[in-house]
Amino acid sequence: MPGLENNLSVRRCLTFATGLVECLCFAGAVFGWASLVFVLKEDRYFSSLCVNATRLNSTQTLDCSAQDEQFSLIFTIASFMNNFLTLPHGFLFDRFGTTVTRLYGIFFYSMGTLMVAFSSSALAYLLFPALSFLAVGGILFLMTNMQVGNLFGSRRSTIITLYNGAFDSSSALFLIIKLLHESGVSLRAAFLFLSACSVIHILRTFFLLPRKFIPYPLPDRYTYGVSCGESKAANTEVAANSQTHSAAEETPLTTNAPVKQERTFRECLLSKFFIWHLLWLSVMQLRHYLFIGTLNPMLQRLTEGEPSLGNTHLNTPLSQTFRL
Repeated sequence: MPGLENNLSVRRCLTFATGLVECLCFAGAVFGWASLVFVLKEDRYFSSLCVNATRLNSTQTLDCSAQDEQFSLIFTIASFMNNFLTLPHGFLFDRFGTTVTRLYGIFFYSMGTLMVAFSSSALAYLLFPALSFLAVGGILFLMTNMQVGNLFGSRRSTIITLYNGAFDSSSALFLIIKLLHESGVSLRAAFLFLSACSVIHILRTFFLLPRKFIPYPLPDRYTYGVSCGESKAANTEVAANSQTHSAAEETPLTTNAPVKQERTFRECLLSKFFIWHLLWLSVMQLRHYLFIGTLNPMLQRLTEGEPSLGNTHLNTPLSQTFRL
């Protein structure tokens, strides 16, 4: 059935491409927090915490260290939620499958974008739950897209690596919002647009992803998403072939063959390999989050409170990317 094979190939390519765009444009946006802080300061979020101070040379200056502490605390809580909830989200994914997990993530991501959109200097504390919701929704986008690699057989590891790279690269989203804000686009308009994009996430959930999971290795003519009668017939054929294949494998030789004992979850959890890898990853994550959370006050200190110089340092990576 060449027509069916072509349809499956097109659907798999669409699933991969839209998943890459989803990870690149939405999933890891919270890691661009340092860029968004400049926008929030311009809109006078937590500006009441800035106080007049006197320098050593008796000149007056505006001390906004308490404001920076609030912004750092917002990111600290969001990054904690991003990592701490990964384990229960993994159980949620295993128990309920792709559709339920993604709808759960889309809800949190939409709530986060709406909270930022309708926040203001008077409602600055909405940023605390908003950024946490964005972090939770974003990591669920990545988790549910990882399985797309199963559709491409030997290229599975390449697809997963691309998605991870796109997840980290999506930190540029807040930098783009910052540049748009400098061009006159309001923070509310930008985040309302991100919230409206949830419709795309929902459509992709039902049409380009399975209800449960993408198996590995992939069965012949495997279909997923909202399907027509032809696809249902193909699924029936696949199920019949898999039953025949499993029955053929259950010969007396294979039935009496010794079964290799798999390691339990507890044994894996207490293994030296896992513990050392967990320690290494924890140190790397700590360095990563510490840099993002302290980048804005560090730039402010190095530029002696000159906003234009801080903007230049943050905008330089994106401008170099466009030049290339």
